[in-house]
Amino acid sequence: MEVKMFLFNYKYCHLSEFNNIGVRTGESVLKSCSYTSVTVSSDTKTTFAVGSDKSLKEIVDSQITRELVSPDVLLTTVVSSRSGRMLFCGTQTGHLRSFVFPLTDRGDWQDFTGHCAPITKMKLTANDEFLVTVSDDCAVMVWRIQERDGRVTKTEKETSWAEEILITKTDLEEKNTIMAELKTRVDELKMENEYQLRLKDMNYNERIKELTEKFIQEMETLKTKNQLLKTEKEREEAYHEIQLQEVMEKHSREVQDLESASNQKLMMEYEKYQDLQANSQKKEEDYEKQLRTMEESRERMMEELTEFYDSKLTEKNSAMDTLNREIREQTMEYDVTKRLIEEDADREILETKIRYERRLREEREANARLKGESGIMKKKFSSLQKEIDEHREELKKYHTETQKLNSVIRHLEKDIQGLRKEIQERDETIQDKEKRIYDLKKKNQELEKFKFVLDYKIKELKKQIEPRENDIKNYKEQIQEMEAELERFHKQNGQLEITITELKQKHKSVENELIQERQATRDVEAMVRRVKTDLFNCVGLIQDPKALKSSIVALYKKHIHEDLAGDATVDADIQKEFARQREHLERSVCGLRKKLAKDSELHRIGYVRIMQENVTLIGEINNLRRELKLCRNRVTELEAALGLNRKQGENARQLLIQVAKNRPNAVLEVEFQQAQRALEAQQELIMQLQKRLESAGQNSNNPDDDVLNELQAVLCSNQISEAPAQSKQISPLITASKSLEGNKPSST
Repeated sequence: MEVKMFLFNYKYCHLSEFNNIGVRTGESVLKSCSYTSVTVSSDTKTTFAVGSDKSLKEIVDSQITRELVSPDVLLTTVVSSRSGRMLFCGTQTGHLRSFVFPLTDRGDWQDFTGHCAPITKMKLTANDEFLVTVSDDCAVMVWRIQERDGRVTKTEKETSWAEEILITKTDLEEKNTIMAELKTRVDELKMENEYQLRLKDMNYNERIKELTEKFIQEMETLKTKNQLLKTEKEREEAYHEIQLQEVMEKHSREVQDLESASNQKLMMEYEKYQDLQANSQKKEEDYEKQLRTMEESRERMMEELTEFYDSKLTEKNSAMDTLNREIREQTMEYDVTKRLIEEDADREILETKIRYERRLREEREANARLKGESGIMKKKFSSLQKEIDEHREELKKYHTETQKLNSVIRHLEKDIQGLRKEIQERDETIQDKEKRIYDLKKKNQELEKFKFVLDYKIKELKKQIEPRENDIKNYKEQIQEMEAELERFHKQNGQLEITITELKQKHKSVENELIQERQATRDVEAMVRRVKTDLFNCVGLIQDPKALKSSIVALYKKHIHEDLAGDATVDADIQKEFARQREHLERSVCGLRKKLAKDSELHRIGYVRIMQENVTLIGEINNLRRELKLCRNRVTELEAALGLNRKQGENARQLLIQVAKNRPNAVLEVEFQQAQRALEAQQELIMQLQKRLESAGQNSNNPDDDVLNELQAVLCSNQISEAPAQSKQISPLITASKSLEGNKPSST
C-alpha cells in the first residue's frame, strides 16, 4: 500500500499531502476552515477531513468532492476502518457519530452517547473490532464494533510483520563478517556492472544513432514517395477529368447530331405526307369536276362511274394506310436506333467511369498502405523511445544504489578507523612481548618466500591475460566491421526492393495498356463483323439498284464518322510504336529480373558467410571470457594466500594470542636489542602504511591491485634501507599487522 503523510497548518488552513519520500503530491486550501483531524481510505485515494466549519469533507486529488454539514454540533476527529466500510467522527459534545459509508449527498449518520467532554482522539484496532476514544476530561472508552446483523467485522487483509527481529551477539558478529565479505563482493560486482553498463550504453547509443538515421532516411524517402504519388494522383485526376469532359462533350454533340438528323427526317416525311395529301385533294377535286361535267352527258353511266371511283377511293385509302404504316415503321426504327445509340454511349461512359474509379481505388489503397507503413514506423520509433526511457530509469536506480554503497563505504571507513585504534593498542601489547619475536621471524621468512613465488605467478598470469584482452579487442573490432558490412548489405537490399517495386509498377502499367489495346482490338473486330454483316445484307439487294443505293448510304452513315477520318491513317504508326515499346520494356524487365536474382543470391551467400564468422567469433570470445574468469579467480586466491582477506587476519590474531600465552624469559641481551630496533622500524613502517591506507580510503577509485602495488613498494623501500638482519625481523611483524587489519575492504 502507498504510504501518505499529511501536514496541517491551522493558521493558513492548508492541508498538504506528501508521499513516502517526502515529495508533496497535493494540497487543499480552504480559508474558511481550520482542519483539526484527517484520515485516509484503505485504497489511499480518498481523504476525509473535519475542521472548524462543522462539516465532513471528502477530498480526492486535492479537490473537495463532497461536503456533509453537521448543523447542530462541531466535529473534532475522524477515523476510517481498514476494511473501507466504516467511518466514525468525534463531536464536541462527546457523542460518537457513525456515518453510512460510502458517503451519500444526503449524509446519513447515527449518534452514540459516551463522553461528557469533546472527543480529542480516536483509533481503530488492526482487526477493526474495537474503537478507542479519548476526551478532554481524561476519559478513555473502548467501543466494540458490530455490523447491522450483529456479526463482528472480519479483517480482509493480513497484518504486516515488523522489520526488527531479536538476534544474539554471536549471530550478529557472524552476520557482520558475512556482510563484510558480501560487501567486498558487492564492490567487485559493482565495478563489473559499471563496466558492463558503460559497454551497454555505448552499444545502445550507437544502435540508437544508427536506428534514428535509418528511420529519418526512410521517413524522407516515404515523404518524397508520398509527394510523388500525390502529384501523380492529382495529374491523373486532372487528366481523367479532362477526358471525362471531352467524352461528355462528344456524347452531347452526338446526341444533338442524332436529334437534328431525326428532326430532319421527320420534317421530310411530314412534307412527303403533306404533298401526298395535297395530291389526293387535287385528284378528288379533278374527279369531282369530271363527275360534274360528265353528269349531264353520262347520267346513264353514273352507277358504273361511282363504283369505279369508289374502288379508286378504296385503293387510295389503302395506299394512304400503307404510307401511314411505313411512316410508323420508320419512326419506330428511328426510336430503336436512337435507343441503341444511347445505350452504347451510356455503356461506354459507364465502362470508362468504372475503369477510372478502379484506378482511383487502387491509388487510394496504395496511399492507405503507405500510411499504414508510416504508422508502423512511428510505432517502432515510439517503442525505441520507451526502451530509452526504461534504460534511463535503470540508470537512475543504479545511481541510487551507488549512493547507498557510498554510505556503506563511509561506515566501513569508520570501522577501519576503529581497527586502526585497535592496532595501536595491539602495538602497545607487542612492546611487552619482544622475546618471542624470533619464532615469528622464521614463519615470516617462509611466508615471504611463498609471497615471492606468488608474486611471480601473479606477474606470469597478468602477462598471459594481456594478449588475450588484446585478442578480445581485435575480435570486437572485427565484429563491428562485420556489422557495418551487414548494414551496408541491408541498405543495398532496400534499394533493390525499391527498384523491384518500380519495375512491378511499370510492368503493371504495361499490362494495363496491353489490356486496353486488346479491348480496342476486340472493339475493332466487332465493328468489322458488323460491317461484314451489313455488307452481306446489302449484297442481298444487288438486284434492286435503288434499295442497294439507299442501303449503301445508310451503311456509310452508320459506320463512317467525321472524327474517324483522320484516325485511320495514324492507327498503323501507333500500333508499330506500341509494339516496339512493348518489346523494349519486356527485354528490360527480363534483364532486371535476372540481375535481381543474381544480386539476391550473392547477398544471401555473403550474409551466410558473415553469420558463420560471427558465430565463430562469439565462441572464441566466450572461451576467452571463461579463461579470463579463471585467471581472476586464481588472482583472488593468490591474494588471499598473501594475507589480503579476513581469514588470514583471524589466523594472525590466533598466533598473537598463542605468543602471549607462551611467553618465555629473555635469554640474550643482543636479541633484545635487535628486537627493540626491529620494533622501532616496525612502528615507522606502520605509520607509513596508515598514511597509505588513509590516502587509499580518500581516493575510492583506486583498485585493489594499485593499493597492493603501493604497499609492496613501501615494503621494498624499507627493506632496502634497513640491514638484512633487521629486514628479517621486520617482515613477520608486517605480515602480522596485515593480518590484524583484516585486509581493509575494497574501496572501489
